[in-house]
Amino acid sequence: MTEQSVNAGNSPDRLETLSDIDWSHIRAARDGADLQIAEPWRSVFAPLLAPTTRASFVIGQIGQSLDGRIATASGHSHYINGPAAIAHLHRLRALVDAVVVGIGTVLADDPQLTVRRVEGPSPARVVIDPQGRMPRGAKLLAADGCRRIVVTRPRAAADLPGDVERLDIDDDAGVLAPAAIVRALTGLGLHRVLIEGGALTLSRFLAAGCLQRLHVVMAPLIIGSGPAGLSLPTIDRLEQALRPPMRAWRLDQDLLLDLDLGAGG
Repeated sequence: MTEQSVNAGNSPDRLETLSDIDWSHIRAARDGADLQIAEPWRSVFAPLLAPTTRASFVIGQIGQSLDGRIATASGHSHYINGPAAIAHLHRLRALVDAVVVGIGTVLADDPQLTVRRVEGPSPARVVIDPQGRMPRGAKLLAADGCRRIVVTRPRAAADLPGDVERLDIDDDAGVLAPAAIVRALTGLGLHRVLIEGGALTLSRFLAAGCLQRLHVVMAPLIIGSGPAGLSLPTIDRLEQALRPPMRAWRLDQDLLLDLDLGAGG
């Protein structure tokens, strides 16, 4: 006889495979149509698809192990999450105006930041690079019709291709304030923003209260060492910890935690 899980009665709802028709409805809702999909997918995407004519909506995404690691101690991270979770990330990219990463992610992983696992447009690609370290040959700078923007300090000597936009923001001891970055991107018409990585960049946006939503995708593995997914300023008591409302869904082998952070936009 098969032993039943002790948690079987309280297991999170499973996000079934999203049909092409439902995905087309979700993409249409991005452009103003009514969101015509059933639960639980409706709850996953509805906050991101709310109108953002004047304000911004910033969502973060991170994939990690059960013990909160995003890679091994040697830096190996491909791939912690399964195919369904990676497809979810690509759906988020397809629904936002811009995807943001820090320069550390570019130098370590050289990501493309395009939409490839699902149908949909690729967003503008934004790199936070205060020191002007952006390599000209980075994959995300490829001229493919998408906007490419490097956010840096006014005095940084960035060597960028001529068709790449440079966005200067005043820094504080070499750090570019997340709120200032969001305001600047909104000024460029980029209202829906995905903070994709790395861990330091995502942590700074979370600590600054600049995220409305955070999707944490947990994989069923324990790494035991290596870099942590989130690192926030030290607190003394648990009462000071963030306790956002949260919903959980099974995403094939992974667990999607949808955190409502309620940041103003």
